[in-house]
Amino acid sequence: MKRDSFGSQIGALLAMAGSAVGLGNLWRFPYLVGENGGAAFIIIYIILSFLICLPIFISEFIMGRRSQKNAYATFKNLSGGSAWKWVGLFTIIVPLIVLSYYSVIGGWSIDYLLKSLTFSFSDMAQQNAANSIFTELVTSTWTPLLAHTVFLLVTALVVVVGIKDGIEKFSKIMMPLLFFIVLAIAIYVITLPGAKAGLDYLFRPDFSKIDAKACAAALGQAFFSLSLGFGTIMTYASYVDKNDNIMKQSTATALSDLMFALIAGVAIMPAVFAFGLDPQSGPGLVFETLPYVFGQMPAGGLVAILFFLALLVAALTSSISMLEVAVAYLMEEKKFSRVSACVALFIFCWIIGAVCSLSFGPLSGITIGGNNIFNFLDTLSSNVLMTLGSLFTVIFVGWRLKKTDVYEEFTNGGSLSANVKLFGVLWFLVRYVAPLAIIFIFISGLI
Repeated sequence: MKRDSFGSQIGALLAMAGSAVGLGNLWRFPYLVGENGGAAFIIIYIILSFLICLPIFISEFIMGRRSQKNAYATFKNLSGGSAWKWVGLFTIIVPLIVLSYYSVIGGWSIDYLLKSLTFSFSDMAQQNAANSIFTELVTSTWTPLLAHTVFLLVTALVVVVGIKDGIEKFSKIMMPLLFFIVLAIAIYVITLPGAKAGLDYLFRPDFSKIDAKACAAALGQAFFSLSLGFGTIMTYASYVDKNDNIMKQSTATALSDLMFALIAGVAIMPAVFAFGLDPQSGPGLVFETLPYVFGQMPAGGLVAILFFLALLVAALTSSISMLEVAVAYLMEEKKFSRVSACVALFIFCWIIGAVCSLSFGPLSGITIGGNNIFNFLDTLSSNVLMTLGSLFTVIFVGWRLKKTDVYEEFTNGGSLSANVKLFGVLWFLVRYVAPLAIIFIFISGLI
C-alpha cells in the first residue's frame, strides 16, 4: 500500500507551520513575555530560536525525510537497529502526553468561544468577574470534560481522513484564516487609547530581567512552539517530497511561527495596558484578563469571538500534528488501520486528559511536587521531555549519522548551491552549539 504524503510544497509548509503555530503562541508566549521583562525576553527568544531551535528543526526534518517512516522507525532504521530505537519510542510517547493535557486547554477555548458568541463578556464591570468565570469552568466536572471530548474528537476526525485530504486541506484553509484573524485584532488593538504603553513594553528591552531561568523559559517556549523534541516535525517531514528544499521549508516555518507569536503579542499586550491591567498575570492572561478587556473595549464582543476562534484553530492545527505522530507509528509498526489507530489513541488521550481536567476540581487534592496533575505534565513536558528529545535528536544527527548522509539530504545531493554554502555552519551548530546550549540552559533552569 502506497504511503500517504503531502500533495504540494505549500501544503507541507502550512501543515508544518500549523504544527508550530498553536497555543504556544497565543496562550504561553504573551504571558512569558509579561513575566520576563518584555522585549528583552523577545530578543533572547529570537536568538535561541534561530541559533539553536532552527538547527534542531532542520535535524528532525533531515531524519524524517531521509527515512520516509514514522519517528520510531526513523531512529531504528537510520541507526541500524541499535538502542537508538528507544529514543524513537520516546518521541512517540511525549506528544501523546502533551496532547492529553493540551486538549483540555483546547476544550477551554471551545467553551470561551461559545461564551463569546453569546456575548457573555460584554459590560463586565470587574476583572474579578472574569476570574470567577474561569475558575468556575476549570473546577467544574462535566463542562470541561465535554469540551475536552469535542476538541479531541475534531482532532481525530481530521487525522482519520489522512495526510493529503485531511491534514493538508485543513491547514490550507485554517492557517491563512488564523493569520488574518490575529492580524486584524492586532491592527484594531493598537488604535485603542493607551495601547502605546503595551507596544513600549513589548519592544523596549529590560535586560535586568534576563537570567538563566528566563533563558530556560525562552528555550522551553521555542521548543514548545516549534513542536521540537516530540516527533511531529520528523513525522511530517516523512511525508514531504524528496525534491523540496529543507532549509527553505524549515526557515519559512520558523519565521511564520515567530511572526505569529509577535503579532499575537501585539494583539494582546497593548489591550492589557490600554485598560491598566497587569501584563504579568501568568497563564490566566488569556482566559481571565482578556475576557475582561474584551468587555471594556468598543466592539469587544466581536473581538472576543474572533480571538477565541483563532485560539481554537491554533490549538487544532497543533493537536492534529501530535496525534499523527502516534497514528503513523501504529499504522506502520503495529499494522493498525488509520481508523482503528485514531480510535485507540482518542481513548488513550481522553483518559489522561480527563484526569488532567479533573485535577483542577475533584482531583485537586492529588499533587506531584506541589503541582496538580495538569501543571505537573505541562512543566515536565515543556521543561524536560521536549528538551531531552531535542538533545537526543541533535546528538543523533551530529554524531551518529554519517556527515555525507546529512549533507546529501540537506543539499538534495549537492544540487542546492545555497544549502551547500550553509552546510558547514549547520553542521557546527548541530554538533557543538545546540547540544551544549541545550544542556547548559536545561541545567540552569533546574537550579
